[in-house]
Amino acid sequence: MKNPSTSSFKEHRELATIVVIGGQPPNSSVAGSLPAYDFVIAADSGLHGAQALGLTVDVVIGDMDSVDEHVLDKATRDGVIVERASQDKDATDTELALLFAAERGAKYIVVVTGGGGRLDHQLGVLNVLLHPRLADIKVEMFWDTAQVFLLRGPGTAIIRGRHGEMVGLLPIGGDAIGITTEGLAWPLERETIPAYSTRGVSNEFVGNLATIALSLGHLLIIQPHALEN
Repeated sequence: MKNPSTSSFKEHRELATIVVIGGQPPNSSVAGSLPAYDFVIAADSGLHGAQALGLTVDVVIGDMDSVDEHVLDKATRDGVIVERASQDKDATDTELALLFAAERGAKYIVVVTGGGGRLDHQLGVLNVLLHPRLADIKVEMFWDTAQVFLLRGPGTAIIRGRHGEMVGLLPIGGDAIGITTEGLAWPLERETIPAYSTRGVSNEFVGNLATIALSLGHLLIIQPHALEN
């Protein structure tokens, strides 16, 4: 079993790889909340969202079925690398973008999306976070007004927020085992949240700092109003 790790997601020292994906345009306040980064990947029409946030895109990846070809052509002339995939493929553009980041050696990935779009794509975005090739990479996400962290057990996450701000703890890919929290209104002490349970929804900060430890499994830590300051 790998050694437990402690992560302060909002104070991560690694430079991030930003992955902007499709769906609705990202929340405009995301730009001011992004960590320091050194590379930007757009998944297909994520190019539009990245440009709207003022990000300089390094690579566009996907089958290019939803990006504006005129915008893509201009990006190519500006030196953006285009990795065009077949439309008859076995992975979504988001998965291809995340795996590209992993192959490039990313240790910290921040996914950005405005959400919306097809339900299967939205669920696919969350499921692909469990890909084995991302197992040693810190992954977080800005999804519309929410900030989402993936905690892998054994591990500990330290998150920041405002007194009374909502926090959701949702298992993904199976039961989340051995959860212990500090700084939340309804604490857990070495407890399990089954994969089917909504018990972890709608917890709250009691101060401005919370700690969540997980022994085994995967846990999504969701601050649904993080960008609503």
